[in-house]
Amino acid sequence: MKKTVVIGCDHGGYELKLPILAYLAEEGYRVVDVGCDSTDSVNYPDYADKLCNVITSGKADIGILICGTGIGMSMAANKHPGIRAACCENTYSARMTRAHNDANVLCLGARVIGAGLAVDMVELFLNTDFLGGRHSTRVEMLNELDKR
Repeated sequence: MKKTVVIGCDHGGYELKLPILAYLAEEGYRVVDVGCDSTDSVNYPDYADKLCNVITSGKADIGILICGTGIGMSMAANKHPGIRAACCENTYSARMTRAHNDANVLCLGARVIGAGLAVDMVELFLNTDFLGGRHSTRVEMLNELDKR
């Protein structure tokens, strides 16, 4: 069964969200779209918060956030306990953050990467499993930091 994916963006990420949504639909993912729905200016922390709440409530397995650089979204998302958001700009990082860090949110920069690369990164992120093993200890250390 396919994962439930939650996706969100700010105005800077809206246009990149569209081809990602098309890919997710084509592949049969269940999608929760928390907005935004236009290029009208909004505040990225609001959408990162909405997305993270969907994941931490158990209504989605994994998330994708998009803003101009991906940096602001990753900073906002990582304020939420249980969220491991990674800002990635290449396919290797998108794959490795799942395999080694068990990242549950991929952050993308619409002003940094194009649609083709973004879809490739989403595909790798969604289809890469956490390796566990020695990496589990490190992820547990991150989880402990959330409790401080």
